Amino acid sequence: MGRNYKIGVIKGDGIGPEIVDEAIKVLDALSASEGFNISYHEMLMGGSAIDATGVPLPDETIQGVKKCDAVLFGAIGGPKWDNLERHLRPESGLLALRKEMGTFANLRPAIVYDELVNASTLKPNVVKGVDIMVVRELTGGIYFGQPRELEDNRAYNTMVYTKDEVERIAYVAFEIAMKRDKRVCSVDKANVLEVSQFWRETVIEVAKEYPEVELTHMYVDNAAMQLIRNPKQFDVILTGNIFGDILSDAASMLSGSIGLLPSASTGKGVGLYEPIHGSAPDIAGQGIANPLATISSASMMLRYALDEGEAADKIDNAIKKSLAQGYRTADLGAYDAKEICSCSEIGDIIAKYVSK
Repeated sequence: MGRNYKIGVIKGDGIGPEIVDEAIKVLDALSASEGFNISYHEMLMGGSAIDATGVPLPDETIQGVKKCDAVLFGAIGGPKWDNLERHLRPESGLLALRKEMGTFANLRPAIVYDELVNASTLKPNVVKGVDIMVVRELTGGIYFGQPRELEDNRAYNTMVYTKDEVERIAYVAFEIAMKRDKRVCSVDKANVLEVSQFWRETVIEVAKEYPEVELTHMYVDNAAMQLIRNPKQFDVILTGNIFGDILSDAASMLSGSIGLLPSASTGKGVGLYEPIHGSAPDIAGQGIANPLATISSASMMLRYALDEGEAADKIDNAIKKSLAQGYRTADLGAYDAKEICSCSEIGDIIAKYVSK
């Protein structure tokens, strides 16, 4: 009897529906050759949910994702909804969903493909061979800290972490490091922030359980500089919510295109798998979006949520093969392109490769 998986699908706004459709195309081709079955359950979140229900995260979506094995997500937001009150904007739906799902760990790989080494704004010798995993704490820190206040003459937010919150994200980072190069760099601001001193002390305690893993520490400002100066020094970067938000976006540009990189939000329950780029409403519907980040996110879903590592490898290898053959979407057309492809054509190519 085949393996059966129930996948929630949140296409979202802008280019979200286009790129998710291509990931599903690849998953369908792969499942046929790998002997498992996927049933998809589409749900609403973001601007499309606001238009349909008046809220960015309907209760039906919250309840629906909890019944799934994993959730594949596109992107949300756009100028149409920018003037709404903060709690009604599309992005608030994503924050609330992560909290509801208990997805406290955000995994963001930054990989430079050899075929696209010239796409980076940095010199090829600096970025060639880069393979970093940023492990970002996702549901704590300053974005969720209480109290928070906006007054006439001042505003403030509080950065708060509990021991349990730091420990659980540290365990995620060390477990991932054990499957990679066994190096963790914990990024904080312990020279000026008490919460970062607490973070560092807690990470050091967890590290004692992983004697094979080399632990180093770096202040966030230096880490930002070092990502540009010498990114290959990093294997796994472990950090908090706001620092991880900034550093993972900086790391993403080492590859030359934010359209290439996936992410996974995992934790206590169902995981959320999504590209790190936005909804790009300016190109929506034109068929020129790059679906590779979403297809890579589907690979991460197979690997981390469904324990289908061989199937994930097939997707990763198919992406590399397509790049080696010179297939590019328009955003990468200047880099050794032999053929400029539409969003759906790239999906067709990857689907063909994985089905062999």
